[in-house]
Amino acid sequence: MIVAAAIVKDGRVLACERSAPAEVAGRWEFPGGKVEPGESDAQALARECVEELGVHVEVGARVGPDVSLAHGRAVLRVFAVTLRDGDVPRALEHTAMRWLAVDELGSVPWLPADKPIVAELPALLAAERLA
Repeated sequence: MIVAAAIVKDGRVLACERSAPAEVAGRWEFPGGKVEPGESDAQALARECVEELGVHVEVGARVGPDVSLAHGRAVLRVFAVTLRDGDVPRALEHTAMRWLAVDELGSVPWLPADKPIVAELPALLAAERLA
């Protein structure tokens, strides 16, 4: 299982540019990673956010469907996530990061696995703006 975070703040979602491996470098994704043995999805996602972004998060509801990854050996599961304690994400493992509004979601080349989740974001971003 691979978990990823749709971090939403001020009506925008955080997108991260992959630096490696070479076949996906330059493509954009939601931050996250592999669930290790003994971890829940939420525990893995909280750990990955610290490792990749240097932030502590609250893991919320699922976003979109489970997505089978191209190699067929794993499934991507995305969760809505909020930052804790005023933390500010830093690109510790990515080339770049951008906060994207609804009208900017198509401005980056997303990894194929993340595209079904991107389609779910307008509703999530609209709900966050109303909260």
